[in-house]
Amino acid sequence: MRVGILGSGLMGGKLGTLFARSGHEVVFSYARSMEKLNKLAKDAKGNARAGTPREAAQDADALLLAVHWLRMDDVLHHAGDLSGKVILTCSLPMDAGNTGLVIGRTTSGAEEFAKKVPKAKIVCAFNTVPSEVFFGVYAARRKADRPSLVYCGDDARSKDVAAVLIRDVGFEPVDAGPLRIARYTEPFALLMGQLAYERNDGPELAYRFERFRG
Repeated sequence: MRVGILGSGLMGGKLGTLFARSGHEVVFSYARSMEKLNKLAKDAKGNARAGTPREAAQDADALLLAVHWLRMDDVLHHAGDLSGKVILTCSLPMDAGNTGLVIGRTTSGAEEFAKKVPKAKIVCAFNTVPSEVFFGVYAARRKADRPSLVYCGDDARSKDVAAVLIRDVGFEPVDAGPLRIARYTEPFALLMGQLAYERNDGPELAYRFERFRG
């Protein structure tokens, strides 16, 4: 597949790299500098290149949205028309200080994002495990005991696309149901983030908890 990365920071950079190493064509976009995007593309060691958000979205079979909630409108503006696109979002609706969710209970960030791009096909995935373990999971992807990763969405074909990408990274995809399930996975993802980043052994602890939960 051709996968466009909208937001090539910590999460987008790592997942984009693994998508490229899995054989997908990847376009990295929306980072602090073109130099960083070019370095990501070079280090991916696959069919990857740097581009603008519009170039990443053009002819993409899937897009990964991995930007801070406050940058959502800006990246959408630069990406242009996303009608009909399959978009995997791993972005949590965090406040400016990254201390808590600004959306919850009766809706989710994924659902609110879907309202911004009503003609796109949204799948919520990849935000319930710390990004630090992605490379290790990918390296062990051929083992029989694969860790699970939940995803949710309302469009069956788009969820099939998400499942392929989840498997290619090294996880076993678990369909959690419609997009509204993100109301429950997003707070869980925040807990994972707190476990991952507030302790010296955080990433491994969060990963073990995710494996147990799966």
